[in-house]
Amino acid sequence: MSDQIKTKMTVINTTLLLSSLFVSHAVLADPLDYQDQQKLHNIASAVSAKRLESDVQTLVDFGTRHTLSETKSNTRGIGAARRWIKAEFEAISKQCGGCLEVIEVKDTISGEKRIPNPVEVVNIIAIQRGIDEPNRMVMMSGDIDSRVSDVMDFTSDSPGANDNATGVAGVIEAARVLSNYEFNGSIVYAALSGEEQGLFGGKILAKHAQQQGWQVHGVLNNDMIGNITGINGVTDNTTARIFSEGTRVIETKAQAHKRRFTGGEVDSASRNLARYIDTIADRYIPNLDTMLVYRLDRFARGGHHRPFNDMGYAAVRVMETNENYNHQHQDLRTENGIVYGDTIDGVDFDYTAKLTSLNAVSLAAMAWAPAPPKSVEISGAVKPSTTLKWQKNTDKTTVGYRIYWRYTSEPQWQFSRYVGDVNEATLKNVVIDNYYFGVAAVNKDGIESPVVFPGDVGAFEHVMQ
Repeated sequence: MSDQIKTKMTVINTTLLLSSLFVSHAVLADPLDYQDQQKLHNIASAVSAKRLESDVQTLVDFGTRHTLSETKSNTRGIGAARRWIKAEFEAISKQCGGCLEVIEVKDTISGEKRIPNPVEVVNIIAIQRGIDEPNRMVMMSGDIDSRVSDVMDFTSDSPGANDNATGVAGVIEAARVLSNYEFNGSIVYAALSGEEQGLFGGKILAKHAQQQGWQVHGVLNNDMIGNITGINGVTDNTTARIFSEGTRVIETKAQAHKRRFTGGEVDSASRNLARYIDTIADRYIPNLDTMLVYRLDRFARGGHHRPFNDMGYAAVRVMETNENYNHQHQDLRTENGIVYGDTIDGVDFDYTAKLTSLNAVSLAAMAWAPAPPKSVEISGAVKPSTTLKWQKNTDKTTVGYRIYWRYTSEPQWQFSRYVGDVNEATLKNVVIDNYYFGVAAVNKDGIESPVVFPGDVGAFEHVMQ
């Protein structure tokens, strides 16, 4: 038999195999097959690049926003920046009839390497409470503070235009857009301080969330969402990165032992949050491809999502793909023809708007969707079929559930089946050994929660006790 005929038969056999696979996975007409959501398109298009540019310029004009900088002045330093951010949230709340609860979440830090003397680290938080589940939270965060080459230099000009005025501006703009809607769950807009000095703002807010009993089902930390030309010479305004950790750092030995035999190394709640955002980008953000990076953060570096990960919450970092290190943590100067410093001319505001839209739509979808299912379990060892069980949601939003599965080597969910308002379903002739599985909750419009992988490894509600 010729090689050409062999190749043709291989293609035919593969086609038949895939055809039989989809037939075997087929179901009766799905009453909640995914429907395109015009309101999510409207949210994406409502984000304004001009407003983002104005907000970044205002933040830059405070001169420095270093955590240790001036707090009394109304024109310079982090104190002035915090008061302006709070006033913006309050103005947004006034426009929506008081829909935002604007608070300060703060603590005094001292005795640390980068904060040796007592300093009040203040986060400015706006909470848009859900009408059905006010204690269920999704969060968007950005960092207020900036720095130059010397992390302890709190007096030199440190504009921090991209790092991270863009993130804070994105948070404020998302609040402006989303405050025009009501949601089932709550949305938290967080402007965090103390990032450059040791992630203290995130630590303070994560602790506050735990103390308040918030059901945090997703933190989208935005840190540098405005640069499109990297130090590698690449200019690209069509991609973004989503960093997400694998197994939780608080995983117990017993949980690790179980995971070794059942899988889940790439299916933490944070990973499935990242997959959810990636799907949102494909559906609602034109000309944007998100890169799922299977790492907590950039190599040996950190961001303000990490304190939430440390507490067991699902949290990811959203950011530009191509960084320019000459414009990060640098004194303002020119050396050997190279311009250093994080100034506003290095920000592409159409790109910042695109990534802000990604955040806003992701937050809206999760807040409209039901909560991720709890207590998801799976069975099917040495059987021809796979069974999943879960605890049914008790909210007013959930109308049913969808099971997802994929080949273990695939980054995104490939197959799905809507199973209705039940707490158990069996996939006949789908062998548990060959796939990864998960369950999502669905509302009446077909908007879904993130997918939940079975067991502790994938649970969204699991946090440190």
